[in-house]
Amino acid sequence: MNNYKSTIKASFLGYVVQAVVNNFAPLLFVQMQNEFGIPLAQITILITFNFGLQLLIDMTSTPFIEKIGYRASMLLSNACVIAGLLMIAVLPDVTGDPFAGLLISVCVYAIGGGLQEVLVSPIVEACPTDNKETVMSLLHSAYCWGHMGVVLVSTAFFFFFGIANWRVLAILWCIVPAVDFLMFLRVPVAKLEPEDGEKGSIGSLFSQKFFWIMMLMMLCAGASEQAVSQWASAFAEKGLGVSKTMGDLLGPMLFALCMASSRTIYGIYGRKLDLKRFMGFSVICCMAAYLIIALAPLPVISLLGCGLAGFSVGIFWPGTFSMASAGIKGRGTLLFALLALAGDLGCSGGPAFAGLMASASGGNMRLGIGAAICFPVLMGIGLILIRANSAEKQA
Repeated sequence: MNNYKSTIKASFLGYVVQAVVNNFAPLLFVQMQNEFGIPLAQITILITFNFGLQLLIDMTSTPFIEKIGYRASMLLSNACVIAGLLMIAVLPDVTGDPFAGLLISVCVYAIGGGLQEVLVSPIVEACPTDNKETVMSLLHSAYCWGHMGVVLVSTAFFFFFGIANWRVLAILWCIVPAVDFLMFLRVPVAKLEPEDGEKGSIGSLFSQKFFWIMMLMMLCAGASEQAVSQWASAFAEKGLGVSKTMGDLLGPMLFALCMASSRTIYGIYGRKLDLKRFMGFSVICCMAAYLIIALAPLPVISLLGCGLAGFSVGIFWPGTFSMASAGIKGRGTLLFALLALAGDLGCSGGPAFAGLMASASGGNMRLGIGAAICFPVLMGIGLILIRANSAEKQA
């Protein structure tokens, strides 16, 4: 087990790599608009391609990963992230069209980010550890802490050296995937094999009722998280009348801090807690947070609701991963890829649903997020279905 501690550390760093992939470039969107004259519509395309490619990787990468192995796949993913970050610092200036250079760069590091998401959880799950639920919760907290680190380090760099030097920072961020690359050259990597001789085929998974409950819960986990996270900055900026920088620090940073704290607390004390009960309590807190955001008379209270939402959704994603791994036969890389796919669909669909509802109510973001309370409600229904499914098996 001592040998596999280094594997777990490398996997934690892998989620920090993904945090760099997803959260560094958005900090530069305004600068890119000003420096390259790129319209907002094209900036949106960069976001779409990043998450769209990661979704595609979720859907299609399993046969490729099974063929070349976990270690080679992790090395490839880190290499893609390094290449993409180097390219984003160089290509816009050497291609005839800066947007084309940015798009190529985003596509390259999105491939690396997608592979990281599919790989990291099964690598940790395959390690011979006790209390896998707590380890999984700590693992997913690494993304939250990484998100905060990216924002804080980048903001500090821009403050001291100027945002015009963003290319230097892009190159410096290559250090994170480079270290992870070197770690995965050496650490032991176990493969997550299907149990009882069953192959982790789509057919064997699709035939299990429990699998579909897990897919519903993963979708709701992503949607519950991002429906609030994506609007937190606007709440802080407009409701409190602060600058964009302060809005980012008070909104998304507060949300990420609370979510990271929740996952870390469960990771440390989870051995003493029942996962399903903790998730049930979190569902109740999440619904309360959504109501506070939607109905609180003061913007400051709504902002505190964003923090409560971050804390309550923290266990949703890693907890569902852990329950799925423990309860589904034929588990393997394919299971984790499909769960990641459902979670990413929720991450895309949750804020889109909230935005549509806000638009339908005359631009009222509070009502939009209030309507998205359906996602934590469905998460709670999923937990009820799990209990019913367990009782059915025992009968």
